[in-house]
Amino acid sequence: MQQENDADLYTRGKYRLAYDRRRDGSLRTPYLQIVWYDATARRLRSRSTGTESIEQAEQELDALYLKRERGQAVCGACGQPLRAGARHLLTDAIADYLVARESRSSIGSIRPRLAHVTSFLDDTDRLSTACEDVDEDWIDAFREWAMEVPIVSPSGKARERAPGTVEASVRQLAAVVNFAYGRKDTLFPAAFAPRPPEQVSRTPSYRADVKMLAAMFRYCVNPERGEGDTDDFYARKRPWRAQLHRFLQISVATWARPDAAHEVSTDRARDQWHSNARALNLNQRGRPQTKKYRPIVPIGARMAALLDATTGFYVTVDSVDRAFEGMAAALNLPADGEGGMKLIRRSMAHLARERLGERDWIEGQIMLGHRKTSTSDVYAPITPGYLARALEVTDQIIAEIEKLCPGAFDVPWTRRGGESATESERA
Repeated sequence: MQQENDADLYTRGKYRLAYDRRRDGSLRTPYLQIVWYDATARRLRSRSTGTESIEQAEQELDALYLKRERGQAVCGACGQPLRAGARHLLTDAIADYLVARESRSSIGSIRPRLAHVTSFLDDTDRLSTACEDVDEDWIDAFREWAMEVPIVSPSGKARERAPGTVEASVRQLAAVVNFAYGRKDTLFPAAFAPRPPEQVSRTPSYRADVKMLAAMFRYCVNPERGEGDTDDFYARKRPWRAQLHRFLQISVATWARPDAAHEVSTDRARDQWHSNARALNLNQRGRPQTKKYRPIVPIGARMAALLDATTGFYVTVDSVDRAFEGMAAALNLPADGEGGMKLIRRSMAHLARERLGERDWIEGQIMLGHRKTSTSDVYAPITPGYLARALEVTDQIIAEIEKLCPGAFDVPWTRRGGESATESERA
């Protein structure tokens, strides 16, 4: 409990100096603390001054007050206000960053992460925040606010926001502030650090076995007849699920991430499908590689025949997310981050690793894009024997799926009665 004489130390605005004491009045630390009430978080906050000197502690408190309450950047050495021109609004920095990153393939992820930050600025009346105002306490307030805002799917389904999703916005915000610092728009780099992924993310543990993968295909090629389904309604179920069927096929055959699976095309201008070599480049021509590396993968006979019969995109809609959600509900697949479209990739990796063994798992790592081929291997994907063991195992799994669900790798139904879809059909 705070001693009465603590109140006489120093106060400025809502900030005051105090000693950090235990309940019996003894000191936890000899260093003076800055204490204030955070209205957004609805709790007291404190920060150590790192000194026992009241005079130095007062300077620390003054610097914090000027920075947070009057929006002035302060010198870290002397605590004196710096020139007013150093302030750069966070909203302006975000706008500049988005323009500079517009051509990046990851812009689709960058925008929503930063949109969450701008929503926080608007909802909490912080639009006047400058880059230099964003410190650990500010980030803590953002984290607390963000965790209370659910994620709402296009279908209107709400789910709790994961800590890893919030931290992705924090990580992107740090990139924004450091970008502004690099352009000399601010005097300081980011004064906060995102939490490492292992602290905020939990790796999904569920993996589908071959029987469950076959059930997913059966959902598409042999739909269940619901109570009350008319003949006409039932007849439409299979065509309605054709794009989900295509997504399942290409995902099983390539182990690709969902975004890469959606973007597989046989259009020659994209330079992805090499029919003679039976090799598929998951990274189309003109798209820079990112940290989520897209490899060239070998394709077995069943999938090769489907790609040869296709003109343009194999999955001809922007996303099968809603169709996948419907299938997941029908098959009682786990939720809360354990399922989702990436489940196919995780399951294929798990099944293949068991069959490849650790000696040949290097081929699995290349299939997943977790291990890049060297410059000397640049021609390997178009030569016989490329990732032969990984292809052998993939074909084994496909054959087992076909045995449990005949027609799993037949040509999916389309609006044109079973023919392969063209790029013009892509929604």
